[in-house]
Amino acid sequence: MLKRKVVFLLLTFMIITVFWAATGCSKQGKGPAGLNLAVEYNTHAACAYVAQSEGWLEERGCEPEAFEVYATGVALAAALTKDSIDAAYICLVPAITAYANAEVPIKIVCGTHKYGYALVVNPAKINTVRDLEKEMKIGCVKEGGATDVLLHKIIAYYGLDRQKVLGNVLRMDPAKQIMALGTGQLDAVVVPEHFASIAEQKLGFRMLVKSQDVWPQMQGSVLIVTDKLLQEDPGKVKDLLEITSLATDYINESPSLAAEILAEKLNAFPVDLQELAGDGSHDFAVTPELVASSMANLEYTTRVEQAEIQEVIDFMQQLGYIKEHFSAADILLEQSYFRSE
Repeated sequence: MLKRKVVFLLLTFMIITVFWAATGCSKQGKGPAGLNLAVEYNTHAACAYVAQSEGWLEERGCEPEAFEVYATGVALAAALTKDSIDAAYICLVPAITAYANAEVPIKIVCGTHKYGYALVVNPAKINTVRDLEKEMKIGCVKEGGATDVLLHKIIAYYGLDRQKVLGNVLRMDPAKQIMALGTGQLDAVVVPEHFASIAEQKLGFRMLVKSQDVWPQMQGSVLIVTDKLLQEDPGKVKDLLEITSLATDYINESPSLAAEILAEKLNAFPVDLQELAGDGSHDFAVTPELVASSMANLEYTTRVEQAEIQEVIDFMQQLGYIKEHFSAADILLEQSYFRSE
């Protein structure tokens, strides 16, 4: 019990303080509206990038005053504690952490995708999942991040020795993991898409386990809004839901065009893998072909089920990542919320 208390206290401290560190936030544009919108730097936020590119945010009066891009979901969750973000497309796990540990008043409006994470390995060092128990160096984000929770799920699914595997883990953000994997400093990484596809296609490593292999119907990311926005401008929340649905349909009906949009957006991020490479030994340009391959590993849908959210909450509570158990209904916006309008 004491160990669990220490874990969630550390997670709470991390969520609150990491915002002051190098969070990897980039403001991608400003507009006249008062909406502050945040996304993650990956193919998880495809619907937000598509909506921005197609001008749908502006058309519906949701043009953001700030469109901020964060390197990780943990960094975005930290920013949520500063009360400067109105809505965000964020991985479910850090959203739950912000809500449960930092008591950030948010609601999940809809889903954006399922799956979208993977264990990628150097096939010269790792042939099976069981090899993770050996003296390997495994990259993963900080405790409480989405890929960290997936790593715990992989350990449980395959019955691995938790202490041995976690003893091999080095904590760093996804971009640094890919660079470390490419230079031989890591033997395996647990990363979100599009980083998993970069490791596989640009560096020739093997995607050994996808999230869908060990976690059926895993909810990847969600659209969240603050209680403040919901109370002050519910119409804007409804617009965001409709825009997200429109963009999701676009992604599923025109995946090639969506991939072109995402490639352009992801290449615009100021701290990219090409800069981290330094010596130019690898080409890390995010091409439409790579993005299309990455997007194929996700299921883009706005559907979100209370039972699936509850499963994530329960697993995080089991790991000691949230300070107390709560019902998924507490964080989910009721599906009937807009029906009376």
